Amino acid sequence: MSSSDAHTLLQQGRLDEAERAARQSLQHQPRDVEALNVLGLVALRRGQLSRAQQLLESSIEIDPNHALTRHYLGRVHDASGNIDAAVAAHGAALAFAPAMFIIRLHYGVALERAGQHEQAAIHYFRATNDARAQGRWLNAETTASALRPIVEHAVRMVRQTTRARYASVIEPLRQQFGVDSLERVEQCLRIYFREQEPVYPDPRQQPTFLYFPGLPPAAYLDRSLFPWLEALEARTDDIRQELLRLLASDAGRERVFSNEAIEQQNLRGLKSPPSWNGYYFYRHGERRDDNCAACPVTAQTLDLLSLSHVREHGPEVLFSVFTAGTHLLPHRGVTNTRLVGHLPLLVPPDCALNVGGEVHEWQEGRAVIFDDTYEHEAWNRSDRTRVVLIFDIWNPHLTEVERAAIELLVPAIGDFRKASEAA
Repeated sequence: MSSSDAHTLLQQGRLDEAERAARQSLQHQPRDVEALNVLGLVALRRGQLSRAQQLLESSIEIDPNHALTRHYLGRVHDASGNIDAAVAAHGAALAFAPAMFIIRLHYGVALERAGQHEQAAIHYFRATNDARAQGRWLNAETTASALRPIVEHAVRMVRQTTRARYASVIEPLRQQFGVDSLERVEQCLRIYFREQEPVYPDPRQQPTFLYFPGLPPAAYLDRSLFPWLEALEARTDDIRQELLRLLASDAGRERVFSNEAIEQQNLRGLKSPPSWNGYYFYRHGERRDDNCAACPVTAQTLDLLSLSHVREHGPEVLFSVFTAGTHLLPHRGVTNTRLVGHLPLLVPPDCALNVGGEVHEWQEGRAVIFDDTYEHEAWNRSDRTRVVLIFDIWNPHLTEVERAAIELLVPAIGDFRKASEAA
C-alpha cells in the first residue's frame, strides 16, 4: 500500500491499518515523508508524544521545506505543552505555506496560549477570511466537525480583541464628551461586529463596509445642507481653466482603478475602449502636492469644503475624466458617513449620473451631492471627454464628536486589516 493510502486510513480513524500501510510504504521508500508523517500522527493520536516528535523530526531532516510536517510537529508541541516550540514550529510551517489557513489557525492557537493575544487575533482573522474566500468555515456545514470549536473560538476572540481595541481608540472622546455623545457610534460598531442587524430606512442604501445609523437617507442631498456650495460654484470658470491646462498633458494623471482587471469588471465602452482616469488632489487621504501646485485656485477652493479627512482612506478629490463612450457600471460606496460631490466642468450631451434609480444630468457649474452607498452608475454617451471635480465630504448629519470618532475608528480598522494581510 502507498503512503496516500495510509493517509486516507488515518483520516478515517483506522489507526492500526494506517500504521501498517505507512510501514509497508517505508519498506519500499525509506525516505517517504508522507509515510513518516502518518506514523507521527498515529503516535500523536495515541498520546505517544515523544515518539511522534521523533518521527516528525526525522521527516523534517529528509525535507526541511515540508510545511505540513512542521505543522504536525507544532501540534505535537501543543499537546505536550511546549508552547514556545509550538509557536516556532507553526510559524516555520506558515513561512513555507502562507496560504494554508489550517496552519494559520493552529498558529493563532499557539500564539494565544503564549500570551500574544494581538498577534493571535491577527492570524485568526486572516485564517478565517482566507478560508471563507474558498467557501470554507462559513457555517457548521462548511466546517469540519473537529475544527468547529477552534474556528468558533477564533471568531469570538477576534471580535473581543478588536472590540476592545476600537473602544480604547475612542475612549478619550468618551471621557471628554460623555457616553451619550457616542451613542450612535456604539450602535455603528455593534452593526459592524454583527451584534445587531442594520435597519435601513431606505433599503436602496446599503454601505459595503460601515453603516452609521440615524443619518437621514437620501440619494441626492438638499443643497441647503452645504452653505459653501455657492462659493464653490462661483469659481467654476477659474477651476475649469486650470483643468484645461492639465488636460494638455498626461503629467499628473492616474487611472482610477488600480489595474486592468478591475477596470474590465467596472467599465464599459460604446465604440472605443473605456477609460476613467484623473488628476488627483487627494488620494486615499494623501495630498498630491504637484497637482495642487499646478491648480492653486482649485486647491484653495478645496479648503472651503468639509472634506472627509480620514488617515489613509479619504478624501478622494480629483478631476474625474471619462473618455468618450465610457460607462461606469452600477456599484456601491463603503460608508454613509461620507458623501460624494461633483462639480461639473466639461459636460457634453448625453452624460448623466444615476443614483438609486434617480437620474441626474450634470450641468456645468452646478454642483450635486449624493450618497454613493446607494447603487449608482455614470455614463458619457457622447463622442467627447467629460470631466467633473469629484470630492468626498462629511455627511452633514454627523456631529463633530461623531466625525472625530470615525476619523479614529476607520484607520484603526484599516490598520488591523493591513496587519492581517501582511501576516
